[in-house]
Amino acid sequence: MNYVVHLFLSGTNPEVLAGNVLGDFVKGRLDERFPPGIRRGIEIHRKIDSFAAGNACFLRSKRRIDPRFGHFRAVMVDLFYDHFLARYWDEYAPVSLEQFVVDSHRTLLRYKAHLPSRLLDVLPGMFSRQWLIAYREEAGIATALRRMSERLRKPGHLAEGGAELVEKGEPLLSDFRLFLPEVSSYTETLFI
Repeated sequence: MNYVVHLFLSGTNPEVLAGNVLGDFVKGRLDERFPPGIRRGIEIHRKIDSFAAGNACFLRSKRRIDPRFGHFRAVMVDLFYDHFLARYWDEYAPVSLEQFVVDSHRTLLRYKAHLPSRLLDVLPGMFSRQWLIAYREEAGIATALRRMSERLRKPGHLAEGGAELVEKGEPLLSDFRLFLPEVSSYTETLFI
């Protein structure tokens, strides 16, 4: 769900970028249906998710979220970290977020034949309707959480999750500022 962070961590290989976005849409064992670079991107996505799941900063952020959100707390932290990266993008990247999003969209469209229909269904929202740019604002994250809850059979309190970002934004931002360099360093080792 944290597309901005995964795109950011994809490096310069376009196939890896496509695979890194595909990671949330491809389950199970990887086979030959994907080119090697896309398979590598999916593997990197999975390793980033595993790294985050055990990272002290990420876990601290999860604990900051009200327990009533249950297993959705990790999803919320993913989105909150996307918000912080989008909001403070200029501190971390040499190109504007807008240009990065345009370039990422162009790259993904080059690999359209390899993208599952579920991802193709969300691409217009991510790029044409600029959800990723909207992640800069707390309201954009609240909207994303509401949209997500509408697609779930048992959404719990997910639609109310935007209030957690407003209420606990400062400590979550502190966690994120420690997390991003750690996950970036870890991801660099995956490209060696």
